Amino acid sequence: MTGPRVSILIVAYKSRAHLPRLFDCLDAQTFRDFETILIDNASPKESEPDAATQTRANKFVANPNNTGFAQANNQAAKLANGQWIICLNPDAFPEPNWLEALLAAIHRYPEVMAFGSTQILDEDPSQLDGAGDVYHAFGIPFRGGYRKPWPYDLADGQAFSPCAAASMWRADIFAELGGYEESYFCYCEDVDIGFRHRLAGGKVIQLADAHVRHMGSASSGRLSDFAVYHGTRNRLWTFVRNMPGPLFWLLLLPHLGATLLLWAHTAWRGAGPAYGRGLADALKGWGQAWQSRKAIQAKRKVSLIELARQFAWSPLSLLKRAIVLRQITRP
Repeated sequence: MTGPRVSILIVAYKSRAHLPRLFDCLDAQTFRDFETILIDNASPKESEPDAATQTRANKFVANPNNTGFAQANNQAAKLANGQWIICLNPDAFPEPNWLEALLAAIHRYPEVMAFGSTQILDEDPSQLDGAGDVYHAFGIPFRGGYRKPWPYDLADGQAFSPCAAASMWRADIFAELGGYEESYFCYCEDVDIGFRHRLAGGKVIQLADAHVRHMGSASSGRLSDFAVYHGTRNRLWTFVRNMPGPLFWLLLLPHLGATLLLWAHTAWRGAGPAYGRGLADALKGWGQAWQSRKAIQAKRKVSLIELARQFAWSPLSLLKRAIVLRQITRP
């Protein structure tokens, strides 16, 4: 096999301050057979990667326009030579044995094509930033364990989808799935591709021993209008595109009810107008999402019962942002 085993894709926007630390972490990796592809997504001049940082990447591309996180990752994936690709945020800083742990998992779980990393809150390493993406049956995704104490007994388990901040996909599977949905721009694109992978019968393993320290929302800001707008719009599109027929009609009213409750909560926190714009544009794009749905559902291989088992159903899991990892089943 020619080329590196792994290609690490880094999409940067206003990330100049974080990239030197990130590349220091990559230089310290115990596993060395990887390449790095850095895409700068039209950062303002004062916050684009400096010349020294650009040369630390094996491949560097400066986009003239901000194409969004989803499209820029797809762009980087097409430049990649590795058998496996890793999407790594500029503000996600891996521990030295992170790549070694990911590669060991390939041999431990040879039937699995997607893996997630344990994300530790950078500002407080006693807490998690996330242990896999959870999809609640009401159509609300969240990072399991977000800003909760890091449990001492955390073990590998099946997650619904891997968080894009530090996820690994087999390159041919990522391409076969069509990569991230580019109309999303950013937010929920990892849940959407994870859902499509699940529909195709794929598995996702969340790894307890592959650690990254993650700042989170370093470019866009938590609860910013940008984050709220895109998260709201894309969450509804993800439900429309991916939820199979009988489950779609069964869960549509709970999804709409949860959407309205989240609107009230977001308004209480001061971001109601951005939520409203996101919801309005989600409804405007309903037709396009429904057309995409037809092609996605035509490829479904998994049974409705097996898919439903991968959702979180308890309202408490949603309210508590609980870690939801299923037992690993072997073929």
